[in-house]
Amino acid sequence: MALKVEVGKKGYVIIPKSIRDLVGIKEGDVLILRVTDGKIILEPERKVDLESLRKYMEGHKKKISYAKEAKLGELANISLEEEFE
Repeated sequence: MALKVEVGKKGYVIIPKSIRDLVGIKEGDVLILRVTDGKIILEPERKVDLESLRKYMEGHKKKISYAKEAKLGELANISLEEEFE
């Protein structure tokens, strides 16, 4: 999606609502501005919700709990050829 916007007197640019909604920008959000190859890139700063991440990781750990835990050196004497026979 491409839209034209006008730069205001003090360099202000208004991001149209359709664009803000598309990328999830809300009032008070912090945006990161970068210049790459002569282009201005404006991205919303994403913060990680540590509690949500912790819950997700606990769930993932339960899903893979069937897997055997590897021990250091356990595969040292096994060749790849034996694994594929």
